[in-house]
Amino acid sequence: MNTEEILEKINEILVDEFEVDAEVISPESNLKDTLGLDSLDYVDLVVTIEANFGVKLSEPDFVGIATFQDFYNLIERKIENKN
Repeated sequence: MNTEEILEKINEILVDEFEVDAEVISPESNLKDTLGLDSLDYVDLVVTIEANFGVKLSEPDFVGIATFQDFYNLIERKIENKN
């Protein structure tokens, strides 16, 4: 799975599962502010990402994650480390 495929899949999940408007998703946008998710939604996001990409995410993984690009990079690193 290449970078573009990862990005498209994450965005698809956000739009379909979390009803985020696709137009507000951009790499430089603030992840937390844009998504407006509460703590339970974040748990759902983690579970959904883990199920779709076969990776394991933990709380320390999210330290320093501010933008969508940071999140994309995190998932891409997790996938690379898995392989």
